[in-house]
Amino acid sequence: MNGAEGFPVIRLAAAQAAPVFLNREATVEKACELIREAGRHGADIIGFPEGFIPAHPVWYYHFPGMSLASLSFAERLFHNSVEVPSPAVDALCAAAAEANTHVVMGMCERRPGTAGTMWNSQLHISRSGQVLGTHQKLVPTTAERLVHVPGSGAGMRTFESHFGPVGGLICGENSNPLAINALIQEQIRVHVSSWPNYFAPSWPPGMAETGVLTGRSIAYMAKCFVINACGTVDPQTADVLAQTDEHRRFLADPKNLGGSTIIAPTGQVIAGPAGPGDEILYADGDLSQVVRSKLVHDFAGHYQRSDVFSFATLPSDPHVPAGYPSSALAAGGFRERTTHAIRGRDDVGLSATQSRQPRAIEGAEHADDSVDRSALPSDS
Repeated sequence: MNGAEGFPVIRLAAAQAAPVFLNREATVEKACELIREAGRHGADIIGFPEGFIPAHPVWYYHFPGMSLASLSFAERLFHNSVEVPSPAVDALCAAAAEANTHVVMGMCERRPGTAGTMWNSQLHISRSGQVLGTHQKLVPTTAERLVHVPGSGAGMRTFESHFGPVGGLICGENSNPLAINALIQEQIRVHVSSWPNYFAPSWPPGMAETGVLTGRSIAYMAKCFVINACGTVDPQTADVLAQTDEHRRFLADPKNLGGSTIIAPTGQVIAGPAGPGDEILYADGDLSQVVRSKLVHDFAGHYQRSDVFSFATLPSDPHVPAGYPSSALAAGGFRERTTHAIRGRDDVGLSATQSRQPRAIEGAEHADDSVDRSALPSDS
């Protein structure tokens, strides 16, 4: 589509769909058809829900963590999770190339050669069908910690697309100010927020409301388009999961499922909210809106006080999936980074300190020399 040079009008798509519960092959087939459908509608990018392949561990909302049912579901999750590389990833790449569409796929990622290590991940695939890398959720939320391990900080970044930098965060990460700031520093143009099948019945507000709340905030702060890709469940899965009348009523209530949206850099919702079922939501976005919005607030540029705030960059270890060729590097998918300071998650290196507190940043320029690199992830 037309637009200013370097800032075209693009078509954004949010895939809201229920997985074929804990069935990797069938869910990959469904994902590929959704990607091809989005391509037929001219989508430049399509974002998928959290853990779409093969499912998010929502059973912990309904069964005790160490019950036989939960252990059985978790074992099935492992056996149906996705290794990178794998035939499942190859199929997704082929669909992206056929559709000529950038894909951000939510999935449960399994560490190759292990018997239990899994991440909650977003897989980025270019429109030419090339794996660009993965973003792994840094901190699993609540019951996810029973099946997912903390992710690598090297995936807290953007990935190049044919229309500019694309990034994303998973569920609760979309409320993390430093994670959002990291993507702002990367000049993000499109952000994909991946959300689960539904929120726990005990957690207000619901998923759709939370997606709009955080999505509008990210869009307005980062001056980017936001794709809120919410999940859902089909009636068959709801019957398997809901064990009480209260939970059956919860899953039968349309307001508790779906609700995907697409949001402009001004914070305005330009598509959605979607209903509770399977649906692909579309919106056309003029990337010139990013420019116009940043003329007012550019938090990685003129509207930031670098003499007051100091922000650390991300680890230098690029997250290149094992077994994939180094052509991803040549395509600009990865850039070397340097960690200037370490605060909190020492594999991430995100921090915000104020220059009027010299003790907090003293020696930051030499922090690389003091970081124990052996503690940083090298194989994830």
